Amino acid sequence: MEQISRIGMDTSKHIFQLHGVNTAEEPVLRKKLRRKEMVAFFEKLRPMVIAIEACGGSHHWARLLQSFGHDVKLIAPQYVKPYVKRGKNDAADAEALCEAMSRPAMRFVPVKTAEQQAALMLVGLRDRLIRNHVQLANAIRGYAAEFGLTAAKGMCKIEPLLDRAAADETLPALARELFAFHAGEYAQLQEQLEKVEAKLMVWHRADECSRRLAQIPGIGPIGASMLVMKTPTPEAFRSARHFAAWLGLTPKDHSTAGKVRPGVITRAGEALRSVLVVGATAVIRQIRYGRGALSPWLVDLLKRKAPKLAAVALANKIARIAWKLMVSGQTYRANGRSPAMAWAA
Repeated sequence: MEQISRIGMDTSKHIFQLHGVNTAEEPVLRKKLRRKEMVAFFEKLRPMVIAIEACGGSHHWARLLQSFGHDVKLIAPQYVKPYVKRGKNDAADAEALCEAMSRPAMRFVPVKTAEQQAALMLVGLRDRLIRNHVQLANAIRGYAAEFGLTAAKGMCKIEPLLDRAAADETLPALARELFAFHAGEYAQLQEQLEKVEAKLMVWHRADECSRRLAQIPGIGPIGASMLVMKTPTPEAFRSARHFAAWLGLTPKDHSTAGKVRPGVITRAGEALRSVLVVGATAVIRQIRYGRGALSPWLVDLLKRKAPKLAAVALANKIARIAWKLMVSGQTYRANGRSPAMAWAA
């Protein structure tokens, strides 16, 4: 065991495959362990560098191994795949992890604390409740339309629609009974969503960085909380553009032979990207209605581009301002004279 220089570990629910090399890059450890055996093995092993693929449960194992004194490196799956040799199995994955972590330019995922994962769980729960809420509202609209009952757009129109269905005696008794069941489920989802958003607001008010980010037009409390929760380490990004690229707000690069060919946005940020684009859309809507402070840059952009393209461009700028505020600790000022706004301009 004294010869081992680093270890790549492929994780699963019960089986853990290890691949270790010495200082001469020669394999000296190929071992398959079960869950309890793995914990006992690393508890007795001298502190060393261990690579794990960033996946479900990886942050838990990273925290556990760190408590034993080991230096744990989490690697995104897309960075490990190029090092997998022909064939896909646990041993090949562990070997690829061991090889990938040795690359000087390799990027690693910061290990999240238990508190950070609990906060992310809160965001994930809210996202799931919103999806269920919208799905149920669409189902209610569809069923009501079958009986000639329609309602205007908006979630606020669902409860009046259910009240109309309950009061309409021309509907079959079974239909009214099922509409009442949907009404109960809708009210329960609404209540759960309000409780989760209340907890999210408590978290937002308790976090100083989240409160500063919420002052940026187009972000708000929910977007600010998600930015703080989901951004690993702002200082890990070399520039604001790298941060915007991580969020999926920069075009894909298809350049070759000296010809620059930018494509559509990468859409890499998933929930964060969506929240920023929706916030930017709300800002543009307010400007088009004659409300809010006018930005010469945005007004000129809206003259040249479609509103959706302008929203993505504005979301890109908002992300860059947010990164600057997170890194520098500055406060956003709407008069445009703050250091972050001058830097973004």
